[in-house]
Amino acid sequence: MKNIIKNFAVFFLIFAIIATIFSLFDASQKNVEQISVDRLVEEIKNDEVAKIEVRGSQLDVTLKNSNQQVSKKEMNESLNELLKNYEVPSEKVQAVEISVGDEPNSGMFVSTILPFVIPGLFIIGLIWFMMRQVQGVNSRAMSFGQSGAKLADQQKNKVSFKDVAGAKEAKEDLLEVVEFLRQPQKFIVMGAKIPKGLLLLGAPGTGKTLMARAVAGEAKVPFFHISGSEFVEMFVGVGASRVRDLFKKAKKASPCIVFIDEIDAVGRQRGAGLGGSHDEREQTLNQILVEMDGFDNQTNIIVLAATNRPDVLDPALLRPGRFDRQVVIDLPDIRDREEILKIHANKKPLAKDVNLKLVAQRTPGFSGADLANVLNEAAILAAKNGDKNISSQIILDSIERVMLGRERKSYILSENEKKIIAYHEAGHALVAHILPNADPVHKVSIISRGRAAGYTINLPKEDKKLKSYSEFIDDMAVLLGGYSSEKIFFKEVTTGASNDLKRVTETAKRLVTQFGMDEKLGPRTFGEKEEMIFLGKEIHERRDYSEKTAELIDEAISEYISQAQKTATKLINDHKDKMEK
Repeated sequence: MKNIIKNFAVFFLIFAIIATIFSLFDASQKNVEQISVDRLVEEIKNDEVAKIEVRGSQLDVTLKNSNQQVSKKEMNESLNELLKNYEVPSEKVQAVEISVGDEPNSGMFVSTILPFVIPGLFIIGLIWFMMRQVQGVNSRAMSFGQSGAKLADQQKNKVSFKDVAGAKEAKEDLLEVVEFLRQPQKFIVMGAKIPKGLLLLGAPGTGKTLMARAVAGEAKVPFFHISGSEFVEMFVGVGASRVRDLFKKAKKASPCIVFIDEIDAVGRQRGAGLGGSHDEREQTLNQILVEMDGFDNQTNIIVLAATNRPDVLDPALLRPGRFDRQVVIDLPDIRDREEILKIHANKKPLAKDVNLKLVAQRTPGFSGADLANVLNEAAILAAKNGDKNISSQIILDSIERVMLGRERKSYILSENEKKIIAYHEAGHALVAHILPNADPVHKVSIISRGRAAGYTINLPKEDKKLKSYSEFIDDMAVLLGGYSSEKIFFKEVTTGASNDLKRVTETAKRLVTQFGMDEKLGPRTFGEKEEMIFLGKEIHERRDYSEKTAELIDEAISEYISQAQKTATKLINDHKDKMEK
């Protein structure tokens, strides 16, 4: 719409300029007086004429008072014959300067023909423009079912596996695919078949898309990339049409790689959503299944896909022959975090006191995107302070900034509120310090960050993949340390413990219903989530247990929380003197 308005404005402006030129030309013509031959003869006889320029049949007359006049004569008759026939004395004729100029053809063209030609050309141009707009709409309508997959530029894409730290096994899996495409004969001799697809699984920020970009940089074959959400439209059949068009382009360029980011947008389990079997998303998924391993499966196309929700994908999408491999990209461990930090610190002026290994130790559970954000926040903070390099303290402050948010030193608290927060956070720290299976206390602060009025940071000594029963029990006691401290020292509790209560309840519930750690209820899980998706939210959880069991679960959760509170209360009462200090 903006382009149409812009083009109409240009046409209108051109038309206005042409009309202005014609109006000026007509005005200049109208300023010259048209006179008859009789009057011209009369003016010559009265010595009023200074100059006459003969231009064909037109006579341009200049009077002695500098006024301009125009007269006409016959084409075949000269001016001298005309004046002689009118009996003008020869001395009067000799007193007038007579010259011969070019015929006024151009003027006649401008004044007579051009006023008709220009509007005609303008109308023709307007009709052409409107036809072009209609053709553009038709071409866009015809291309509506074409995929928006982009072909990666191998020259500009400089990301390689050297630029991706960690995930060694994932890189090995992907490197095999790249080598298969580069040297297929090496594998065909051994009877190996090219894998149909690789599914990259991992939490958000672990580097799935970055890994795909590295594959594009390493592969010497065409690399098409598209997002899963780009397939589905409001019109029925467009998604399936775009899938067909994508694989049609890929077949022409084979061998090649197709990368579908966030495939869970179209790959969710069929029949689990609202909309029935004729859902547009399901038609798109059906077309993907057919293209990947349908009747015609003799194509050298490898499909890479990424998702952080493998649990919702359709089983037909995950079977061998479609996605032959599932490449898991975990959160980085301490060595991987150090390597990632080195990559992101490459172009940043770090101070000599910066120890990236220490930073890696302070960031357990951080993804690659989180670590990049930590160093970026540190660079912003250093630039804001006017520093020439990034110090270790600035990086440590940036870790807390990423975890909790910016410091809110202007957050106004009364003296009583500060005291309550201090005792609350000291309760967390004291219980965590004493209990043997709790993570060590790293920092305690009553300076507000983000939504937290105060905070206690506990960091594990080493990366953990598994968590034991005793660690859950101690963690629940630590979570209730602030609640118990408020109750002991102020004889009542505040809303500051609301998030702690939510977390301890969730921990106790998972311990009972998911991990099977309760002795009374035994080693089984309770509850089963069903993926009914409406506006992106889970709206149903199926209960696979009786009402009596539900009561036992509630009792067990309450018992764990009550026991955790008793533990925290006892430890704080036993060490009141240390709490006061």
